[in-house]
Amino acid sequence: MQAHTKFLRRVGKVVYELDLPNELASEHPVFYVYMLKKCVGDPTSIFSIEGLGVNESLSYEEVLVEILNQQVKKLRNKKIAFVKVLWRNQLDEGATWEAEADMMS
Repeated sequence: MQAHTKFLRRVGKVVYELDLPNELASEHPVFYVYMLKKCVGDPTSIFSIEGLGVNESLSYEEVLVEILNQQVKKLRNKKIAFVKVLWRNQLDEGATWEAEADMMS
């Protein structure tokens, strides 16, 4: 993927058309400004989508790597167990809390 995405033109007050890389050619190139975020990335954390098993809809199946933590939350009269899951190709900041019951199925 390109390091920088260029703005082609301003479409509206808060809407821009972007010059997307070839990998994203199937995506609509017009975005609202609020959807865009500045990315100050670490070049060592950039990886190719070829190794991820990305399909045509630009999605991929997450693979559990490690359970980092667990906790039980009380909701009204019920206790629900949650686990903090580290997914493949995610940094620790990308770990998510998931219901333990969902992870068992």
